[in-house]
Amino acid sequence: MVRVLTILAFLVSTLGYSQNESLFEQATAFYNEGEYTKAANNYLKILESGEHSAELYFNLGNTYYKLNNIAPSIYYYEKALLLKPNDQDVRNNLAYAQNMTLDAIEPLPQTTISKLYNKLTAYLSFDQWAYVAVGFMMLFVCCYIAFYYFTFSTQKRIAFISSLIFLLLSLLSVILAYFQYSEFQSDQPAIVFAEEVGIKSEPNNRSQAIFNLHAGAKVHVLEELNDWKKIEIADGTTGWILSEDLKILKDF
Repeated sequence: MVRVLTILAFLVSTLGYSQNESLFEQATAFYNEGEYTKAANNYLKILESGEHSAELYFNLGNTYYKLNNIAPSIYYYEKALLLKPNDQDVRNNLAYAQNMTLDAIEPLPQTTISKLYNKLTAYLSFDQWAYVAVGFMMLFVCCYIAFYYFTFSTQKRIAFISSLIFLLLSLLSVILAYFQYSEFQSDQPAIVFAEEVGIKSEPNNRSQAIFNLHAGAKVHVLEELNDWKKIEIADGTTGWILSEDLKILKDF
């Protein structure tokens, strides 16, 4: 019975993959023919099936950009970057889309060390840093074994030094993976989808709007209260917005 269920599960997953592949090809054809709405619908059907990838989000970003829907375009580019943080094509297209937003928010200044740290940790995702750590650890083991079997002192010295370097690089990669994962867990970015929304000083409609945001603006959610979310923008300003006016990026 278990074997039958396993076979059925395999057949269902294979059929689902085949359907998604067909939808992806149709969507790409629609995109190339300028049928952007049909292309977006096909890509969204793939997402509804539970499959997601940086390539799928990137194509959705391109499709909505062509439809001049900037908020969903930025939303899907940002989701693609969460999976592939070092993809230059995604970064370039995201920059084009962000240039079409209405809000000009100046980020807080950073020290040189902060810039270097952020650039280094953001170079890969936390799972990619983990894979790198495993790779360096395997190289460490290989060099250690080589050190054991080499007979000449020069070869032993090179193998020993190399093993230490790979061990240190492995530990560094683990540390970067940990910091990246911790940041990923604590950070809650979102994209504003309302055309224009007043950000309130308190989580209610009676409070005063302290500033306005427009579709496509990126914010970071700090906390949630009922139907409201407290957000922070790049310049450090905080306020409250209705949950329905934005979409969380990490909703995989």
